[in-house]
Amino acid sequence: MSLKDSLYDTIDGNRMGHAFLTARRVLREEKSSREPLSTEHEFIDRSSGSENLCIILAGYKEDLWDDVFGRIAAYAPADLDICIMTSGLKNQKLQNLAEKYGWSYLSTTVNHLSLIQNITIEEHPHAKWIYKLDEDMFISKNFFTALKDTYRLVVDDSFYLPAFVSPLINVSCYGHLRLLEKCGLIEDFRATGLTDMKITDGLHHNKAIIEDARVARYMWGDTQPMLRDVDALTERFSQEKLSFTVCPTRYSIGAILFTREAWEDFGRFPLTFVGSEYGLGDDEEHICHYACFTGRAMIVSENSVAGHLGYGPQTKEMVKYYLDHKDRFALHAVSSDAR
Repeated sequence: MSLKDSLYDTIDGNRMGHAFLTARRVLREEKSSREPLSTEHEFIDRSSGSENLCIILAGYKEDLWDDVFGRIAAYAPADLDICIMTSGLKNQKLQNLAEKYGWSYLSTTVNHLSLIQNITIEEHPHAKWIYKLDEDMFISKNFFTALKDTYRLVVDDSFYLPAFVSPLINVSCYGHLRLLEKCGLIEDFRATGLTDMKITDGLHHNKAIIEDARVARYMWGDTQPMLRDVDALTERFSQEKLSFTVCPTRYSIGAILFTREAWEDFGRFPLTFVGSEYGLGDDEEHICHYACFTGRAMIVSENSVAGHLGYGPQTKEMVKYYLDHKDRFALHAVSSDAR
């Protein structure tokens, strides 16, 4: 846990401190309504007007870009418009990557994560299906098709209406346990003693999921080779009948599919300052609130696996792990041994 997080927990742990943080949150929300954010931005438009759009938040994890963006380029359908977004900055390497792959690039003057997503969606008025990715997500072959097929399955053949659909993510407060179940590794992971084996939001209990890099390393196959290759796992699960589970708690939205209709229904992403001065996490809280309080479900595909490098407190150690084990993150053919 960082010093900042530790201090926050200490303050929040007593009555007066909790009252202070609550008042601070209210003031930040009031600030967001009093002081409209500048929408000044630069948009390099290479879109085709497709109804399918992928928006990618990036700008801070350059070590990962070749593999992360290489995977997206390899697996993106021909009819998909893709736009890299950098919030509060311009990055020449990302502009060059966008040009190389024929993608759009959008940067904003103000660093606010909800603002840039809203602007990007507005700049693609024909987009009906919107995939949102973070720059530390390693997608696999059927990511785009599996999520849309699952969304339609939920609408057509279940009792649920989806708020969004996500792949099965390895380093995830929800997905790690489901992935371990499917791989028969629950007892092996339990024996490590790293967590209390409970689904969590990562904020109120079982915080090791987001704070301990050993958890992320385990989920990337540090001791279990089966977990080292998200392509092989996806190949295996894609042979199964199309199916899904429903996440019952706040979900990390680093790789999701939602619709323009839902985005408009939940009032777009919020221009608040609750998580930080950059609105960090406010988009996630908002869309999960929308799901829970309007009767929508947070759907997780059982047929597609995506690799998440790790959460913020794990980043430093996991970037080093990535650089030391790049073969586990690189795009390569699925071997019979990996299956």
